[in-house]
Amino acid sequence: MHFKVNTRFYSTIGFIFTLLFLVSCAEQKRTWVRNYPKNQPFVYDNQINLNGNFTKDEKKRLLTNLQNYWDDSLKVPKQQQFGLFYKIKNPPVFDTSNILRSALFMNSYLNAQGYYYADLTNSYTIDTVKDQIRTSVFMNINAGKNISIDEVTIEMNDSSLQHLASTESGKSLLKKNKPYSKEIISNELDRLVGLFRKSGYYKITREDVYAYVDSNNTKLFSLTTDPFEQAKLLSEIAKAKKENPNWDITIKQRELEDSSRLIKYHIGNLHYYPETKISDVPDSLLKDKSFFEKKIPNGSIRYKKGLFNYRPMKEDTYFSKGDVYNEQRFFKTANALGQLPAWQNVDIRPEIRDKDTLDMYFFMTPAVKQSFTVDLEASRNIADIGVTNLLGITTNFSYNNRNVWKNAIQSVATVRTGVELNILNSTNQPDQLFQTFLFNVGHTYIFPGIIQPFKPWKGLDLLDNKRTLWSVNLGYVDRRNFYNIRNFTTSYGFEWKKGNSSFLYKPINVELYSIEKLDSLDQLIIKNPFLKASFNEGSIVSQSFSFVKTTKGSRNPAKDKFYRIAVEEAGGLFGFIPGLKGNIYRYLKLETEYKQSVKFPKSELAYRAFAGMGYNYGGDTIIGPTLPFYKQFSAGGPNSMRAWRLRQLGLGSSNQSERDTAANAFRDRFGDMQLEFNVEYRFQLASIGSFKIGSALYADIGNVWNIKRAASTDIDTRFSLSNFTRDMAIGIGTGLRFDMSYFLIRLDFAYKLKDPLRATNNGWMSIKDFTWNDTRPNGIKVPNFALQLGIGLPF
Repeated sequence: MHFKVNTRFYSTIGFIFTLLFLVSCAEQKRTWVRNYPKNQPFVYDNQINLNGNFTKDEKKRLLTNLQNYWDDSLKVPKQQQFGLFYKIKNPPVFDTSNILRSALFMNSYLNAQGYYYADLTNSYTIDTVKDQIRTSVFMNINAGKNISIDEVTIEMNDSSLQHLASTESGKSLLKKNKPYSKEIISNELDRLVGLFRKSGYYKITREDVYAYVDSNNTKLFSLTTDPFEQAKLLSEIAKAKKENPNWDITIKQRELEDSSRLIKYHIGNLHYYPETKISDVPDSLLKDKSFFEKKIPNGSIRYKKGLFNYRPMKEDTYFSKGDVYNEQRFFKTANALGQLPAWQNVDIRPEIRDKDTLDMYFFMTPAVKQSFTVDLEASRNIADIGVTNLLGITTNFSYNNRNVWKNAIQSVATVRTGVELNILNSTNQPDQLFQTFLFNVGHTYIFPGIIQPFKPWKGLDLLDNKRTLWSVNLGYVDRRNFYNIRNFTTSYGFEWKKGNSSFLYKPINVELYSIEKLDSLDQLIIKNPFLKASFNEGSIVSQSFSFVKTTKGSRNPAKDKFYRIAVEEAGGLFGFIPGLKGNIYRYLKLETEYKQSVKFPKSELAYRAFAGMGYNYGGDTIIGPTLPFYKQFSAGGPNSMRAWRLRQLGLGSSNQSERDTAANAFRDRFGDMQLEFNVEYRFQLASIGSFKIGSALYADIGNVWNIKRAASTDIDTRFSLSNFTRDMAIGIGTGLRFDMSYFLIRLDFAYKLKDPLRATNNGWMSIKDFTWNDTRPNGIKVPNFALQLGIGLPF
């Protein structure tokens, strides 16, 4: 219903302006104090004003860290309330001596960061508000120039260590003219110690090396008996220190009293204890003579029950007898064995033998071999609360065996069955209560290491957490009166990690689908031909590769980044085989996703960008010109374009899916291409112990399209750069988040700021003719808003 004067609308606008006014007010005006000292000045606020020649990010980092160096008695116990207001409870009594102590703390921190010529001044003001004596403390800091690194040298007493350090000098963290800090020197010392321990020097520790920093100017040692010349030199040195301070750094080795610290160690025998109890003491196990012992190359397996074979232990052990001790491989082995589900804890103990040999003892505590889980889930179709009438009930059963065939192979069997109930059925016919029935059974094997049909490739030793996966699934879906779907899928692939990156490659993936169209769907397709492409029957023989990387900002640890790239190719080879040609899909599908979040003390700013495209290069065959509908893209719902209901956005600016379609008919939209961008500002409203209530302001931008002309007769469904701005949908909203630590419930409200299907105002919302619903040309009313319920954050 359109309207020009509506009290509810103007009340909403008034509420928004009130919020804007409150936000624009100074923070002090939105702060109240509880339990403050009577008739005594107390700390109400503290501020740091930092000046210097540094980048914006560097200044932000320094300011954030300097806040931690206020003396405890000058810290303000301020808590955010409802996102707009602040509460100070039990503020400390103000004492001027604490300002000087804070200045010392801050100056020490700046020194550690390389700012040795900082100038700190402090002041405070006292304001009286009723019976409150409020004190605001100010610390004004002129950081000056950061010390830069001049010459870097390495002086090891031992020639072998000197050679190692010189060989790897190009990887040094200390670079000429780069900023000096104690942290970077500490990291360089750790790097050198790691290099030595990686090269067999098992006993070398951080105590054996140190950094000598020379801040003197060589001009100071110039011989002169002229007092005026000496004064001139001192003046020049002082001036140079402030204008362009730089220091020489020398990495040195301490004198050693124990010569064994310079012995290069080699790996000796490997002894595995794969049945260690969590209560066992390793020293006692070494002396226990009751173990059975199985000889293996270069060592033994000591056991009492014989629960494990040697293969999984061998697969994830990255050193062998005779190798030079390498601490990097030592920890890589401990982590790899610890990641296997068959063991809950792995501890490796090196023992010195024969002066330069390290025998390795593996104490491995088994995990519970078998486990069962049964879950009962009930969910409402939460895409649009208040409009939906579907209730889903699902039962999940899973069986997990973590040590199949004694080889630490994990086996996961799952059975899932459920129904979808039409609980608000208007026909009052009992036989229409059950709308959908589904059944799925699956089995997955996870093998340690990468199983190769050919000669093992040594390059695999550089990878972490290698796994081989094989899975099989059978499924059946009965959508009453519309369709029956039967499917069989199986895949074989490899998973591994390298640093912060994870990789998954499936060289073979087979998906067989059979769709039986029933009368109601046939009639619906006659009325809506666009649905025909979404219900083509066909099979898939494909391979896929995905890459995921997570990082933290080097200069800002509160900044998290996430990258994902996925590629799937189907039918490239098998599509040429007679009998399969024209009966299996041939397509290329690419997805890329980027997420970033910047965390503040009480809030967070998050971004997400997603792009996906699939191209069917098999031609207009009997299976159709588009991707299979279960591989296509869709938008709308609690995690994507939240102003639209689930799968209800698109395609492009076409209203084809709504032409001559009843209000309650099948209107899901699928496309071959999707672009989406999301931004969300999250903040805390209140907290009660570990239970937190938060909110967010967000915007979603995006849409879904087809890319091939044969996929649709409506040109508005196809992606076009000329129509890009017209096709773009925009939703804005806010919501509540109830964080219970172990899970988060989210309730979001979103409004369609720009709807490509809106016939007026180029799709944009009109403030003058505001409406909660939009009437399409065929008379159907579509809500301009959506209320979404979700579990977890949207991205």
